Amino acid sequence: MSASNPLGINLSFCVKRWITPQLWAPVVRDSLGLDKIQFSFDLVDPMWPSAVVSRHAKDVRNAAADYGIVIHSAFIGLAHYTFNQLLHPDEEVRTYAEHWLERAYDFAAEAGIPAVGGPLGAIASRPDGTEADAIDERDYDSLIERMMRLGQKAKVAGLTALYVEPTPMRREWPWTIAQARRMMTDAAGSATPWTFCVDWGHGTILPLYGEQADTMGPWLDELQDVISAVHIQQTDFILDRHWDFTEAGRVKPHEVKAELARTGLSACPIFLEVFYPFERDSVSILDALKSTVSTLKQDFA
Repeated sequence: MSASNPLGINLSFCVKRWITPQLWAPVVRDSLGLDKIQFSFDLVDPMWPSAVVSRHAKDVRNAAADYGIVIHSAFIGLAHYTFNQLLHPDEEVRTYAEHWLERAYDFAAEAGIPAVGGPLGAIASRPDGTEADAIDERDYDSLIERMMRLGQKAKVAGLTALYVEPTPMRREWPWTIAQARRMMTDAAGSATPWTFCVDWGHGTILPLYGEQADTMGPWLDELQDVISAVHIQQTDFILDRHWDFTEAGRVKPHEVKAELARTGLSACPIFLEVFYPFERDSVSILDALKSTVSTLKQDFA
């Protein structure tokens, strides 16, 4: 059997359901048969009181050890993502978002998680609804300055890696390959290295990138040296759906595997990242996840 990307799952599916490690650990290990995860900060808010955050960090560390689960990284989740974070128009809000990440780093370190990542922020829309082709240079410079400070803070906390997840929106940064390369060049001196976690449903949004964007190949070709994790989802290349693989869509796991192999990324971990309506029942979700993981295991180790 040829080498294949290690398969894991982002805990995005657990939101408002399997919210503690005592609940999600047996789902991941026993029901899905997986031993690698990305933790989601939708399950723990690092701004909770310090004693509460510390107790949850210990619970996460202990459950992972008890169930033989490796926690590759922790991602910011949907709740914090809904804020504009490090690109909010209010400077004080940006500073708060930087502090939020510092607290997230401390939680991750205490929980035994070596890396933290996610999208970094979004500028505001114009009153008439039009969107700029790029963020203002002053906003970009501020973002890089904060990334460098965060790199130092992550090092102090004991982390070994930080991730940026590019998103398919003009309001966020980076959303193009050229922007992504520039960011990694400008952040290259960070005390904790920054790399990308790319999502198979982000670089393939046809309304934004055009018909040539029906593959992630260009992103992998141009950025393979700064990509160290991948999200996989089922989607239609129209919007960022984050469906599981019981749904019909345009992502074919064997093609994902082939592209990663072609670009020298066969050892890069790949994480299923799916979201479900809150009102959907948990039994049907668990059944869909079992089917999806079974499908993905045909191509990924």
